Amino acid sequence: MSHPLAKIHRMSELVEPIGTVTFSEMPNEAFMALGMRNYWDGYFAGRAAPLGLASAEVVHAVFYNFADGEVARHIPWVWGKTTPQEAIAVREHGSAAALRQMIGKLADSPGLVRAADLATRAGTSAPTEGRVLYAGLRALEVPEEPVARLWHAATLLREHRGDGHNAALVAHGIGGTEAHVLMALSLGMKAERFGRIHHLPKARLAAVVDGLRDRGLVDADGGFTDAGRETKERIEALTDELAAAPYDVLGTDELDELIARLEPIAAALQAHND
Repeated sequence: MSHPLAKIHRMSELVEPIGTVTFSEMPNEAFMALGMRNYWDGYFAGRAAPLGLASAEVVHAVFYNFADGEVARHIPWVWGKTTPQEAIAVREHGSAAALRQMIGKLADSPGLVRAADLATRAGTSAPTEGRVLYAGLRALEVPEEPVARLWHAATLLREHRGDGHNAALVAHGIGGTEAHVLMALSLGMKAERFGRIHHLPKARLAAVVDGLRDRGLVDADGGFTDAGRETKERIEALTDELAAAPYDVLGTDELDELIARLEPIAAALQAHND
């Protein structure tokens, strides 16, 4: 059934902190134990593993928002230290352990079990066409243990939305690095201070900003123009629309229940990270 986009957006806010425990210290340490050189080796090994032995060019295309050459510093090097199958197992185990640690007693609550069940129904129900990373995740076995199952479901929902977000960016002619510039501006900071792109050579980042300025999306001071802000808002609205399909399998009461049961978990993760 169709749900209000406000609820779809709220779900994205709730699954994001659950899915992104993958990028926290405990899973990172597990990847380092496999011989990874740094955080980013583990990041690419874990997140790209559902794609199999895909080339750097393919991973770059699927992930969309990394600067040219960044993926190739890690893929295929990481596959000399581990395999996609091992990376999938290490990622799941480390992420579930991190989630359990971060949320404390909620990990053993009946509410988490119910949230995991509802989220899994949603996360395994959407069409995979045009959703490359989501399709790769759908091919994996769903964990039985409730905390791991909740993490897996949140990852499915997060990457389903991410695939749709990339489609929305493409539809609006916004490249990966450009998307980070627009994100930085929406957060009220200059592009050169944004974590995902501040490391880029100044000339390269300046060229990206200049390109957005030439298109009328960024003003002379490096901030949003009205057109730039409207473009960002249209992309986010379309992303919500494209993220709705998994939740069609849930009734109104079920989606409301899922939101209610995820809220204390997301709040606990926020409190842990503050």
